[in-house]
Amino acid sequence: MDAEVVIAGAGPVGLYLAAALLQEGVSVKVFEQRQTRNRHTRAIGIHPPALQALAGVGVADSMVQEGIRISTGVAVSGGRTVGTMEFGAVSRDFPFVLALPQFRTEQLLEERVTALDPGAVIRGANVTTVRDDGGTVSVEVESGSGATHRSATAALLVVADGARSRLRGALQVPVASTTYPDHYLMGDFDDGTHYGHKAVLFLEPEGIVESFPLPGGVRRWVVRLGQPAGPAAGPQELVELVRRRTGFLPDAASNSMLSAFSVRSTIARRTVAGRSVLVGDAAHEISPIGGQGMNLGWLDARELLPVVCAALAGEPTGRQLRDFEKRRRKAAVLARRQAEVNMMLGRPLPSQLLGIRTAAIGAAAGIPAVNRWVARRFTMH
Repeated sequence: MDAEVVIAGAGPVGLYLAAALLQEGVSVKVFEQRQTRNRHTRAIGIHPPALQALAGVGVADSMVQEGIRISTGVAVSGGRTVGTMEFGAVSRDFPFVLALPQFRTEQLLEERVTALDPGAVIRGANVTTVRDDGGTVSVEVESGSGATHRSATAALLVVADGARSRLRGALQVPVASTTYPDHYLMGDFDDGTHYGHKAVLFLEPEGIVESFPLPGGVRRWVVRLGQPAGPAAGPQELVELVRRRTGFLPDAASNSMLSAFSVRSTIARRTVAGRSVLVGDAAHEISPIGGQGMNLGWLDARELLPVVCAALAGEPTGRQLRDFEKRRRKAAVLARRQAEVNMMLGRPLPSQLLGIRTAAIGAAAGIPAVNRWVARRFTMH
């Protein structure tokens, strides 16, 4: 075999699993279609359970040193603070949500993988075909412009090629998809607020505005839209929306990332197909609102690790795989429900109903037991 485990996709989930397997002495090949890494910040929130998993592969300390520790979340409406959520009690080791750009997260993970095996990650290599003979799994890999092909054989294939997974279709895994009436425009700008390392939710009649600190004195702004952003939407449009709803005016010239997205969720009806296992967004695409997707993938990989090691040791793992599949599907459904609640709280409301909702949020935040419960749910405990 070329490796004991082949991983399709060198995103944060595939790289984490590769590092974890290599630490266990498992040989790994990671095939990644992209020649270079996307430099956009993209996913930024790392929750405490995921930090515990990342600590297991020796990268959490570096991430914490570079990232922003968000230990407080604030809800604001009409310029008035209506509620505060503290994350200090959610974890002994990581009492915060860490904000770190995804490209840096991936860099740190890939450095760890390369330290364990310099040849483990192969870029410019797109896995296109899967063949499972019951004893091994073989993949066809297309390189470069498509002119070069190679094959690789392993005991197991882990599919971590993202929400638009081609291999999920190749494995004939059915999915259940839901679309939502929620559309967003987000961007990163120099931080001109007084909120420091706090996350802020602005609950306004036209819809929510979310704001999160990032390293380097940068702040992300996420604005809910009534319809999908047009192709010409730019930093100035986002700045004006932020100003109108919150009173803050980010500097459009400082914009370093801009992205528009509409929300859908897709959950695979099964995540184990013969000798192939789906993890991360390939198994479950969750709304970005709440920042659960990347974290959910890491927790998939952490739970899969002992099952893979047992299978490679020749132990019967049929029941373990079925239990893994059941638990991770349940976790994905729970994450989807949490995201749906997050989106519902951010939708526009008439002033009277908004006042009732805001008052309820403030009252709940003022009850310590409820505050702690919500903080644990928000941080994926």
